[in-house]
Amino acid sequence: MTNLAETGFAIHPMDQFIVKRFFCDAAHADCTTDIKWYEITNVTFWMAMTVIVIIALMVFGSRGRAIIPSRVQSIGELLYGFVYKTVEDVTGHEGVKYFPYIMTLFLFILFANLLGLLPMSFTTTSHVAVTVTLALLVFFGITLLGLVRKGPGFLAMFWITSAPLALRPVLAVIEVISYMMRPVSHSIRLAGNLLAGHAVLKVFAGFASMTVIMPVAVLGAVGIYALEVLVACVQAYVFTILTCVYLKDAVGDAHH
Repeated sequence: MTNLAETGFAIHPMDQFIVKRFFCDAAHADCTTDIKWYEITNVTFWMAMTVIVIIALMVFGSRGRAIIPSRVQSIGELLYGFVYKTVEDVTGHEGVKYFPYIMTLFLFILFANLLGLLPMSFTTTSHVAVTVTLALLVFFGITLLGLVRKGPGFLAMFWITSAPLALRPVLAVIEVISYMMRPVSHSIRLAGNLLAGHAVLKVFAGFASMTVIMPVAVLGAVGIYALEVLVACVQAYVFTILTCVYLKDAVGDAHH
């Protein structure tokens, strides 16, 4: 059986997720080993680019505060209004005061996802290390907030008073396990969707180099790319809406 690599055709869809030095000549050095904490990698570079794009949009793009907004200001205002309404609808009036943090999360994830679709870029949110960090910040922040605001009463969310007394201890254990698994599902959902989508896109792009199936592969790649743009936006929204749902447990009234 002929090996694809021997014929000059090989697809390595997972290579795009390798962390490496950003300023490195791969032909003369190994860019993936012995990376020091202070060295710029593809992850840190594209994180910085994400922050720069957000600042350009939300600070410099809207600093004029024109009555008739520019296109950039309109985009910023639409994003602001969309997230604000989401926070208010899900968490209520008490949750609105935490809107700046949720807005920051949404913008970072959204633009990190979208920038990762540019040619030769890197999708930082495809790495579990990044998404787990974001999820843990939400998890510990909301847990501490709930304990500060409600004290021991925050733990009442685990005790289902509407259930029969004999079942309450069992349900309490299930609720605690479910609560502890929140950062896992919160983070893996985001990273997994982006990693899988980018891998499939790379496979279609690889097949596009084969003359026989090139038209089909190109159409498939275009379709997958369009789907990935949608996924990038949807996953940012899903992460945000879940954060709002979790925040409601800390600032809202307990439901038993």
